[in-house]
Amino acid sequence: MEFSKVNKKYFTTRLTEWHATDNNRSLPWKSEKDPYKIWLSEVILQQTRALQGLPYYERFTKNFPTVKHMAAANDEDAFRLWQGLGYYNRCKNMLATARYITSELKGKFPTDYDGLIQLKGIGPYTASAIASFAFGLPHAVVDGNVYRVLARYFGIDTPFDTTEGKNIFSALAHELLDVKNSAAYNQAIMDLGATVCTPRNPLCGQCPLQKKCIAYSQGLIRLLPVRSKKQNVKTRYFNYLLLKWKDKLWIHKRIENDIWENLHQPYLIETTEPLTADSLLQTKQFKNLDVTYDEITYNGSIKQRLTHQLINTSFFTINLRKKANINAYDGRWLTISELKNTAFPKTLVSFLKNNLYF
Repeated sequence: MEFSKVNKKYFTTRLTEWHATDNNRSLPWKSEKDPYKIWLSEVILQQTRALQGLPYYERFTKNFPTVKHMAAANDEDAFRLWQGLGYYNRCKNMLATARYITSELKGKFPTDYDGLIQLKGIGPYTASAIASFAFGLPHAVVDGNVYRVLARYFGIDTPFDTTEGKNIFSALAHELLDVKNSAAYNQAIMDLGATVCTPRNPLCGQCPLQKKCIAYSQGLIRLLPVRSKKQNVKTRYFNYLLLKWKDKLWIHKRIENDIWENLHQPYLIETTEPLTADSLLQTKQFKNLDVTYDEITYNGSIKQRLTHQLINTSFFTINLRKKANINAYDGRWLTISELKNTAFPKTLVSFLKNNLYF
């Protein structure tokens, strides 16, 4: 796919001018040169909006000011700080990478793209971002914002989630890069996509590229960029049993290779359809618990949409007459006050807070 040299030059020139004069987006990691803090911000911002990720970045840099501090962190403390951000495998990989850098690389990040991309949890985008922002190397970042800006400006209707599309966008991004000031250019295109060339209701009247934007001139803004794959959403039904004995609640850590790995939860029964208190009693999992209780109370339900899953969560409180020996998981009994220092998925945090557990 060929693109006009004039349009490419205009793109880079106007974008960098806009960044120098009109881009007022203020975030603490912008202009940062410390590879640790750049890496931390990029990991947090994967699948996360900047304003949502900002308080997490601030908490992590306060608690773990260097990669060595993070390497020495207790897993539970790190997951507790991450709580509510989602995609918890990011936190797991982040801890592994911090420990590898500290123990194997003497606390120093690799200073080139090839070294960075070898680190756990770092892909082409993050490696390019660190290489560019920390070390000034000529690597173009390519993420959702970049796909959108390039697709609209150049009128690219090749789906960005295909091999052909990825190759086209990657090659074009590197052609457009201001190699003498890659950090400023990369920051500019990401900020433009985040604040002006937004997915819905873009601010075309404020866009420095409007004059030569094909999507704007041809009325294609809503059609670009193109995604080829329709996301299939799996519906799951989680039924949490809040097993209470005196002032304690039984919980355990999720260790399966699944969502919310390494976070805690009460006793879970997953089903293919919603359960009522009566139908819960008929499940094999509940019968296997073999607990003596006074009553079961249905506490309501919460829905949470993840990228490819819709989680329908129901809660049932079960007041036990005596402490149960639950062999299904390696769990433990915690007092209500101890729950505050335990990392839970966002859905459980919301429920526990609303029901005065903490």
